[in-house]
Amino acid sequence: MVTKPELLMPAGDMEKMKYAFAFGADAVYAGVPLFSLRARENDFDIASIKEAVEYAHGIGKKIYLTCNIYAHNNKIKAFMKAMEQMVALKPDAFIMADPGLISLVREKWPEAVIHLSVQANNTNWAQVKFWKKLGIERVILSRELSLKEIKEIHENCPDMELETFVHGAICMAYSGRCLLSNYFSWRDPNQGTCTHSCRWEYDIYENITPEDDVLTTYQPLKGEFFLEEKNRPGEMMEIDEDSYGTYIMNAKDLCAIEYLPQLIDAGVISFKVEGRSKTIYYASIVAKAYREAIDLLAEGKTPDLRKLMTEIESTANRGFIPGFLPENPKHKGEDYEKNYTKQTHLFAAVVREFNPTTMVAKLEIKNRFDLGQELEFVMPDRSFRMTVTELKNAKGESVEHAHGGADDLWMKLSEPVSEYCLARMPYFEPAKLEKAEKSFSQQIA
Repeated sequence: MVTKPELLMPAGDMEKMKYAFAFGADAVYAGVPLFSLRARENDFDIASIKEAVEYAHGIGKKIYLTCNIYAHNNKIKAFMKAMEQMVALKPDAFIMADPGLISLVREKWPEAVIHLSVQANNTNWAQVKFWKKLGIERVILSRELSLKEIKEIHENCPDMELETFVHGAICMAYSGRCLLSNYFSWRDPNQGTCTHSCRWEYDIYENITPEDDVLTTYQPLKGEFFLEEKNRPGEMMEIDEDSYGTYIMNAKDLCAIEYLPQLIDAGVISFKVEGRSKTIYYASIVAKAYREAIDLLAEGKTPDLRKLMTEIESTANRGFIPGFLPENPKHKGEDYEKNYTKQTHLFAAVVREFNPTTMVAKLEIKNRFDLGQELEFVMPDRSFRMTVTELKNAKGESVEHAHGGADDLWMKLSEPVSEYCLARMPYFEPAKLEKAEKSFSQQIA
């Protein structure tokens, strides 16, 4: 038996939080837009945070509030006013990064539990000891650490709780420290408004001159290779890159499910998943896979990694790597392919209502599917497949196609379903499936 670590999932809104808990999360993290790093993709405010805290505590779960911006002067007063309201809600902890704000919160509310955000870039045990002296109870470690480094931090700081990311998107810079978004869009990653410029589409030119048509404005250029973002034609940026492709700053996604035993051994007590802006399908399926792995490890059993990766690969992703845990991923960490998602399934629908007498379900459609296609209905404890033989609209009329974002449809199911049921379908684009054959799951021996 091993100590069972916490599974910490993202909650971008109330619905995502509820699905994350239903599919296995022990805790969630959420934040008020102005003071967390998901300002543009966050449906919470003080009132809904109160509801979220009460819901989490009502089912015996935990909720941490993200307040991890690096504030400019004009935000300090508003931050402290909001903190006064949030402290009164009694969440389980606040995730913070700015040392000045941490100091102010510690002075005014010494009872508040503070977890140090990954934004603080904690990379060594001396930093952890420093934050321990300031009353920090948990440190969320930098994504750029190896297993060996994490273990060394634990050995030198055995009384500090350690949390690390195990799944989700990876920043191309130290977390939140990239200035691309500032440069292109005047949106500050450390203020929660990152535009993810590293994942935009760029073209590469070689040996261009001022006379070439690609230039709309001449600037002195040196070297052989130049970068042009597709929405900024003529703004050429000198680069040093080879012929792999165009998405040179687009990091693959982190997936550390095969390294959970080593992370437990290294002293990590909380496994964190990135993705507050992702769908409820992503939150549910990823939580389900990591929940199974954690529970089996706690029982002294070995998880079936191929099975779990098959589930994980059904969610949107850019290809998976284990981050820096085993080694520096270098060029293996970048996704050089254009306009290509490596997911095997699409999120088809949410079951909003179900009548056990008639076996008819009301579906909120997320992506198009047609009569004759196979859907898989996934619940926290089981799943089943069935072919779509009939669809009806609100008027009771038969329809042949379901369209994402359109009106709800009704469908008779072959098996009963429970609350928190989602439907998915295989990704039918042959080119995508062919490329996915060399997936991360098939690399696991």
